[in-house]
Amino acid sequence: MTDTRDLFSQHNLRCTAQRLALYETLAERHDHPTAEELYRIAKSRTEKLSLATVYNTLDALCMVGLVRKLPTTNGSCRYDADTSIHPHIRYRDTDEIEDVPEKLGAKLLELVPDEMIEQIESELNIHVTGMNFQIIAQRH
Repeated sequence: MTDTRDLFSQHNLRCTAQRLALYETLAERHDHPTAEELYRIAKSRTEKLSLATVYNTLDALCMVGLVRKLPTTNGSCRYDADTSIHPHIRYRDTDEIEDVPEKLGAKLLELVPDEMIEQIESELNIHVTGMNFQIIAQRH
């Protein structure tokens, strides 16, 4: 795996202790934390971490494509350091987000035909570079 410092350098991001701690904390997690949750988790890894720094860092990481922002219906966002194309499940009652298991997610994404993507590109005069697929569910 690429060293985080190298990854930041490749994306022309300044490498600070706070940014390292936040990105590495997020990359280790699979529960798609909110900024506030990430702040509480990462605070033990670095001094001088403020909630404003967390938000600013997440914005910077999203801008360069190292982190994905996942909106919820309660006004908050959750974050994912896995920026590969993969579907998510968002639970309606809690707004928690988790990954669809890899094999099922791959099967689901295979169902989107290339012709449909080409038609979307043609009709909207855009180039599709990825998809964000979210299943909304309620736990039994």
